[in-house]
Amino acid sequence: MSLHRRPLGRGRWIAAVAAILIAVGCVLPWFRAGGAEGLPALEGNGFYGPGILVFLAALATLALVALPYAMGDRPTAVDRWWVYGLLVGIGALGLLLRGLAIAVDSGGFETMLPDRAPGIWLAAAGVVGLAFATAELYGARPE
Repeated sequence: MSLHRRPLGRGRWIAAVAAILIAVGCVLPWFRAGGAEGLPALEGNGFYGPGILVFLAALATLALVALPYAMGDRPTAVDRWWVYGLLVGIGALGLLLRGLAIAVDSGGFETMLPDRAPGIWLAAAGVVGLAFATAELYGARPE
């Protein structure tokens, strides 16, 4: 009986960190409008509308990184670079659609400045990090 587990690899480490960044970014505010002259500020995070796609892509990435360890030593067919690329596309699409919806509904892109909306910027950094992880996995030799 062998307890040998294959190493995680640089691409999957980057993907896991990027997915955690995305998940944290979805919890933080994605926009803040108003809040002047005694009015309460209107805020929203990544769980509204198409922003949920970004969070689901992060959860699927974490599950995909953990999948080979759950399956044992058998290789899995879905643990490939193109699946990570598909998750990047889904996350980027959700981020773009939610950002456009915020800009149209909440009064423009100034409601998403980094000091007012750190969540959307952190989620965007996570999506870019996931794209880098996909490129790293594409360049890696198959296991």
